[in-house]
Amino acid sequence: MGVAAVFTDVTDHERARARLDLLYRATGALGGSLSVLRTVEDLVEVLAPALGDCAAVDLAETVLTGGEPPADGQLTLPLVRMAVAGTESEALRTGTARFAARLAAPGARGCRGELVTGLGDLPAGSGRAEAPEWATTVPGAHSAMTAPLCARGIRFGRLTLWRTGDAAPPEADDLALLEEIAARAAVAVDNARRYTKERRTAVGLQRSLLPPATSEKPALEAAGLYLPADADSGVGGDWFDVIPLSSARVALVVGDVAGHGLHATAMMGRLRSAVRAMADLELEPEELLAHVDDMVLQFASEAENGDPDDGDAWVALPSGPAGATCLYAVYDPVTRTCAMASAGHPPPAVVSPDGTVEYVELSPGPPLGVGGWPFEPVERELPPGSVLALYTDGLIERGEGDIDHGMRDLGDRLLRSDVLGRPLREARHDIVEGLPPGRLRDDVTLLLARTRVVEADSITTWLLDPDPAVVADARHLVLAQLTAWDLDELSFSTELIVSELVTNAIRHAGGPVRLRLIRADTLTCEVSDSSNTQPRMRRARSSEEGGRGLYIVAQLSHRWGSRYTMGGKTVWSEQALPPA
Repeated sequence: MGVAAVFTDVTDHERARARLDLLYRATGALGGSLSVLRTVEDLVEVLAPALGDCAAVDLAETVLTGGEPPADGQLTLPLVRMAVAGTESEALRTGTARFAARLAAPGARGCRGELVTGLGDLPAGSGRAEAPEWATTVPGAHSAMTAPLCARGIRFGRLTLWRTGDAAPPEADDLALLEEIAARAAVAVDNARRYTKERRTAVGLQRSLLPPATSEKPALEAAGLYLPADADSGVGGDWFDVIPLSSARVALVVGDVAGHGLHATAMMGRLRSAVRAMADLELEPEELLAHVDDMVLQFASEAENGDPDDGDAWVALPSGPAGATCLYAVYDPVTRTCAMASAGHPPPAVVSPDGTVEYVELSPGPPLGVGGWPFEPVERELPPGSVLALYTDGLIERGEGDIDHGMRDLGDRLLRSDVLGRPLREARHDIVEGLPPGRLRDDVTLLLARTRVVEADSITTWLLDPDPAVVADARHLVLAQLTAWDLDELSFSTELIVSELVTNAIRHAGGPVRLRLIRADTLTCEVSDSSNTQPRMRRARSSEEGGRGLYIVAQLSHRWGSRYTMGGKTVWSEQALPPA
């Protein structure tokens, strides 16, 4: 009988479906990161070549640092080309093209896009003067369209696409789709910008709470390094510290607070202050960690008992078994020993002068905040010139293998960086070289310390009988030694200090008294006895004959103090050396 044919034009339907799919994929790309750069990079990869042969995103310079462009008036803002993609992306020069653009304030038409076609039909000698500047960037493009990035009445930049070759010129629907994508991109960029501002604040706070990166002590040369985690992970609570102690000793500290964000940074600051305060009491490493552990439990209790009506003013602090880890070590350049204890922290690495690397065998206790468990100390003798490497787990746990593999890799990095023969301030950067910048899942903290010794001819020790008559002998011994060291300028003050300290030891402690002088960056005078009574300076009344000894010692000393020992206590005084 014949044939019946029915034709249905589905072109518009398929185009609408393709545009909807592109909008869906672009929206997904915008939600993949909290970094401004990665957000716009992911966006242009989706748009080119789906919507144009070449795509670019230009942002105001202030957005890159977390700032906000002005929201009112006709503004000429410096723009930076942040991301490009497509066939002619080489001509767009990412990051190097800085130019000023006239951006209209968002209003009735301030956030509308612009479409330009027929670029290839312009006269050869005109230089495309009839076309806008942004449209003529890509050679060979016959059409272009741009849409501003507007959010909350603020214009952050623009999104531009070009079509070249045989591609059909864009239509009004394509421009409407670009405007919709640009509107969503502006919200994502604004969110990333806010997060960038908060992150810069957190990183700035974190770095301000850390000590100077390098330090020179008679006991050691130290150099530290801190790398924050990437933008998506947030700033953590890692810290390191180098604390000078009495008798030329130095304490090395590395810690890691669980979690990320400002609460971890605040907790880090509290813990570092607590460790420094405890270190000033001259406690043994295991005793210090026990006291800090109690303080973390108190912090957690305060957080749990906080007033919920305070709202944002109260920030809960981390608690529980994963509160924080810490490694505390004390190096003595006189005995060349290093005593350390760990609260759930990885063991330090020791690079010996012969070029071998080994990790100290520690029995780490639980992390700070568990409570009820003792910490076990370990003492290790270190040859002069050894390098001690303290670090946090972000350096050995990077998702590339197990911890053992990360520790072996760290050992190889220590040898390749030549920590034995180079200044540590230079070697520290080589150790972390190769770590993906901006892609760290956790903070990385590294503290390097090259040990030194106080030579035997700079140390003198005398054992005195508990007889008041030996006080005069002690003064003569000290004066003779200062003359041998060419420190006669300190004779008067040192004679008074020794006289007062030895007299107090004989009068109040009894038993033998040990007197020791140490010449390092300062002159240290130590008097040790068998009593556990801590000396206290008090204000003597005008009618009292005694009670002024420690006051005289404090006035003559750069600093002074006392510490408990296994057999009693040691009272020490430090004086600055005269200029050479």
